[in-house]
Amino acid sequence: MDKIVIYQIFTRLFCNNKSELAYNGTIESNGCGKLNSFNNHILETIRKQGVTHIWFTGVIAHASRTDYSNNGIPTSHPATVKGNAGSPYAIRDYFDIDPDLAENVRCRMKEFTNLIERVHNNGMKFIMDFVPNHVAREYKSIKRPKKYDDLGENDNRNYHFDKDNNFYYMPGEKLAGAIDWDGYVEEPAKATGNDKFDAYPNLFDWYETVKLNYGVDYSSHTTHFDPIPNTWLKMRDILLYWADKGIDGFRCDMAEMVPVEFWHWAIEKVKDKYPNIIFIAEIYNPGSYSSYINYGHFDYIYDKVGMYDTLRAVTTGSQSATAITSCWQNSGENGEKMLHFMENHDEQRIASDFFAGNGIKGRPAMVVSACIDKCPIMYYAGQELGEKGMDNEGFSGIDGRSTIFDYWAPDTLSRWYKDGILNDNHLTREEIDLKVFYSKLFNICCTEQSISNGLFFDLMYVNQDSPCFDAHKEYAFLRKQNDEMLLIVANFADKAQQSQVVIPEHAFSYLQIGNRGRVNAVELFTGQNVTIDLQPDAPINVQIPANGAIILKCKV
Repeated sequence: MDKIVIYQIFTRLFCNNKSELAYNGTIESNGCGKLNSFNNHILETIRKQGVTHIWFTGVIAHASRTDYSNNGIPTSHPATVKGNAGSPYAIRDYFDIDPDLAENVRCRMKEFTNLIERVHNNGMKFIMDFVPNHVAREYKSIKRPKKYDDLGENDNRNYHFDKDNNFYYMPGEKLAGAIDWDGYVEEPAKATGNDKFDAYPNLFDWYETVKLNYGVDYSSHTTHFDPIPNTWLKMRDILLYWADKGIDGFRCDMAEMVPVEFWHWAIEKVKDKYPNIIFIAEIYNPGSYSSYINYGHFDYIYDKVGMYDTLRAVTTGSQSATAITSCWQNSGENGEKMLHFMENHDEQRIASDFFAGNGIKGRPAMVVSACIDKCPIMYYAGQELGEKGMDNEGFSGIDGRSTIFDYWAPDTLSRWYKDGILNDNHLTREEIDLKVFYSKLFNICCTEQSISNGLFFDLMYVNQDSPCFDAHKEYAFLRKQNDEMLLIVANFADKAQQSQVVIPEHAFSYLQIGNRGRVNAVELFTGQNVTIDLQPDAPINVQIPANGAIILKCKV
């Protein structure tokens, strides 16, 4: 099995090189990335960075304040939209492509399928979002096949819960709460997407969305899954609709807010027809991981609460690097099913003032995250350039994230993209160097079988008390496949470390290391050849760059 390297692109922000941006600007003033902009040059450049899969975020039609009524697209009431561009997770039509992303709005689906074909022709796979838990308050599908009823079309609104209703209702109550609805009327009010089962959402709720009903009566804590609820059937049809377009995977938003019984049923239906399609679950409760993997049929689960949180704490100095050992130990049998990352659209940028302040400081965490297991690794467009995410874009505000609610062009990405190509000429030396590091790392992941398929051995227990090894700032481990072994040491310190790493006899036995004595090794980031003394319990001298890592490869 090859290592999966996922490049997340928030499609609206990529390939947009507007240099003069207005606070809370419109699509006319601030621009917007387009599906057609991902030409063969750009896709080839991305592939050369070691990418195997691209997750195009925000391609399904969602509520926004931009008027496309002249194209037959219903307008959204502005009070039900966060920002001018709107949240990509407030789906307006499950069967449509967002018009913002099209050069020719009337040909938006064709532009989408052409992009899938280009991605495939450039040797990569296509992942898109599936948002199963909630939709926009004014959801109305204009592109659904005629054989399908629309969501809520046949609901009985006189009941808070009915097994075959698609939504939850508050009979006799209008939507109210702490939001200025500015003339928008919803009666009866529907439950809000973050499990707010009343008519009074506040500014901190997902007030722009409504919760979907999968046959769970939350008032009585009972489930009604037999016969199959209507929402299950509709969601299955939506998954198959997009799978039929030729995509290769779904990233399933807030998957744990949908009953695992649905996933068990629906993923099986999709994989019966498309056995190679992958499903990635956004889940934040480690107690649910095994259930959603083993019973729910998910291929991979977000490793936010485990690996991400640990590596973030080590990067910022609030935890010792020794915490990484207990983190991988706690992953247990699910380790290979976890999706590792250090940035995505929900998390703060590594280079932001709220995290590490500089993208370079994220390098050791990325090496550990990418190389510690066989599982997929993901990075977020702009991460490889040290994007800071400190812009005051509009609705999003200054929060260390690249906005998902506003029309915008992040500084590094807009300078990288010029005249239809990705061009380094407008990047700084530091940005180029960081991009080169990411490209080397992910190409190593894709080419080294020790990383994609090899055994793992943690070296911390035998080194952490050594005066020649800084266990609070360094993390060392081995990966081995057949007769090739990698010694990987990450340095979270702001200064270079001259260290000694000991490999215990247990590692020689467990990994079946047959070669002992002086062996030739190559450091994979620099290509430098070195000689090491490979003996049980004998120190190996290593020098690790500041905020960096070494990967020594040798035959054993």
